[in-house]
Amino acid sequence: MSAKYEILKQEGRAKRARFHTVHGTIETPVFMNVGTAAAIKGGVSSPDLKELGCQVELCNTYHLHVRPGDKIVRQLGGLRKFMNWDGPVLTDSGGFQVFSLAKLRAIKEEGVTFRSHIDGHKIFMGPEESMQIQSNLGSTIAMAFDECPPALADERYIRQSVDRTTRWLKRCKAEMKRLNSLEDTVNPDQLLFGINQGGIIDHIRIEHAKQISELDLDGYAIGGLAVGETHEQMYHVLDEVVPHLPVNKPTYLMGVGTPANILEGVERGVDFFDCVYPTRNGRHAHVYTKHGHLNLKNAKFELDTRPIEEGCGCPACKNFSRAYIRHLLKADEMLGLRLCVSHNLWFYNHMMEEIREALDEGRFAEYKKETLAGFEAKED
Repeated sequence: MSAKYEILKQEGRAKRARFHTVHGTIETPVFMNVGTAAAIKGGVSSPDLKELGCQVELCNTYHLHVRPGDKIVRQLGGLRKFMNWDGPVLTDSGGFQVFSLAKLRAIKEEGVTFRSHIDGHKIFMGPEESMQIQSNLGSTIAMAFDECPPALADERYIRQSVDRTTRWLKRCKAEMKRLNSLEDTVNPDQLLFGINQGGIIDHIRIEHAKQISELDLDGYAIGGLAVGETHEQMYHVLDEVVPHLPVNKPTYLMGVGTPANILEGVERGVDFFDCVYPTRNGRHAHVYTKHGHLNLKNAKFELDTRPIEEGCGCPACKNFSRAYIRHLLKADEMLGLRLCVSHNLWFYNHMMEEIREALDEGRFAEYKKETLAGFEAKED
């Protein structure tokens, strides 16, 4: 089947939509839960994700190529079977590692040579290799291979990088078409999203958005943000770029972000989000609530018998007190991290549910205002 994206409601630029894929329908706006190496950090399993309201799991092409190896995952039936997840999966392309592993790589027109962060051995990845790895993984959505230049890099560097990313995108599209036509492909309906780059330089961003829109891809991402620029600069880029991406295709803001970032992104027309914040912060005892975030290691929670948040339906809040979770964290018990991560993922996933409901009912602007005000308030 080919994917079908249908817009159900619009409020300004904000979109409430449904994205039908071979692995299930995604209700948007959606937050994708980050399982970099086919697992959520913090001891949360695929069945747990169902309980936490996850729709899409995001996994990392580079990391899974390094270990256990994409060919091994293919032999085991593909990524979804490997990790026992029956919903949609998005795999990023390895392009972000071109940015994050800057000291371990060299970029050429053909692709990028990495030094593995595990053992230092050489890895070459170009557009074709990235598509082949993602095809072996059998994800629902594959991301095109790109370079993510630093947001504040000079214009000459960004121009060269973006032009190369466009050439790479065309190679990705051709290779995916070839791979999807093979008889033994894990997922012959694999979808391809292209990525808009350009730092914080408006005219490069807009020109690139127009160029990639002409390729009629399954979806479009905005990359290269939340990598050093301010929130105001990020929102400005969205204001400038989103109107030049196809409104009838999903729009994905990569690696973003805080709950406030997500609300601002939705208002500007973004459908898909992902970020490591809820899991990373949870592993450091920081949990989200409608009144901002709490550090559960603080002494003031030692005798606090309340749940992390009153009325929350996550496993942590339904079963345990702040005092108990604080004890687990102070005692370095893994359960403490797991409960904090579970709560944070529930918070993000259910905030997205509330956003969708608000859009359905034509009150997103009101919801956004009330929610942001709540984040700024202090708990009693």
